[in-house]
Amino acid sequence: MPELAELPARPADEPLGCTLFDTALGPCGLVWSGQGIVACRLPPVTLAQLQQRFPLAQPCAAWPAAVAEAIAGVQALLAGQPVDLGHVRLDERGIPAFRRQVHALTRAIPPGQTRTYGELATALGQPGAARAVGRAEAENPFAPIVPCHRVIGAPKPAALRPAARGGPGDVLTGFSAPGGIETKRRLLLIEARAAGQLAGDQQPLF
Repeated sequence: MPELAELPARPADEPLGCTLFDTALGPCGLVWSGQGIVACRLPPVTLAQLQQRFPLAQPCAAWPAAVAEAIAGVQALLAGQPVDLGHVRLDERGIPAFRRQVHALTRAIPPGQTRTYGELATALGQPGAARAVGRAEAENPFAPIVPCHRVIGAPKPAALRPAARGGPGDVLTGFSAPGGIETKRRLLLIEARAAGQLAGDQQPLF
């Protein structure tokens, strides 16, 4: 995958908008700038938490068209519809190039499918960077628009597999969103049902 150039940081005094919106899993939060989505938070989340992380974010009841479209997409995804959120524009200013590459590969994973950290590292041309990919996913501020829940640990022998799995052979590792691994498993199962398959059934991607 071609390397990306570094992006300058977002100006500290740039105005931001924020809102909560209902989903099938509970209230999600969204923060945006004039250039795209700055952050998406899975439930539970409050406006106070959004503003603690983004002090200049002002609650907005009237959403710009692109924000309303992003919200509708997240609502549909969490309601069990196999929607593609790849069109949602992100404001990734200040996010290192490696993490943005991981985001791009993660967004290419269709609903109902998973990939391992090692597979993404190999796709990046850095097969030894699975741990770095894992750290990038843990720092993802855009879940589920960047669907880091679809990236899992490498399968282990059956005798060594932990109980937390999204599907046959899937090894679920830490998930930084509220609810941790249980939220990750729930998202995978929602998407697997929407795709008409068991979580873990795969189609070629890379």
